Amino acid sequence: QVQLVESGGGLVQAGGSLRLSCAASGRTFSSYGMGWFRQAPGKEREFVAAVNWSGGYTYYADSVKGRFTISRDNAKKALFLQMNSLKPEDTAVYYCAASSRVGIRHSEYDYWGQGTQVTVSS
Repeated sequence: QVQLVESGGGLVQAGGSLRLSCAASGRTFSSYGMGWFRQAPGKEREFVAAVNWSGGYTYYADSVKGRFTISRDNAKKALFLQMNSLKPEDTAVYYCAASSRVGIRHSEYDYWGQGTQVTVSS
């Protein structure tokens, strides 16, 4: 089992950057594929980025490709999302999630954090 806690959200102006972190507890973090999802008010939760267990393979939603970078540190049991060139449409609650495999559908993920708010002002 994995417990996940996100941090690093906040208010930033358009064009700015934020780095989200997700701290994991549990002994098997390195065996999980990890993902970031986001949910804006009135919208469904959507895929942002994912990384496989080793960090060797990454996947991105088209809307964030080239601006966001997902990474992980298995020794520290941590997941990161570096977000650059932020846009007002990136405003959402961001969630990290763990999966026994790696995918882009939220139904594929078994464990979720509580979320961290990211607000991008224009």
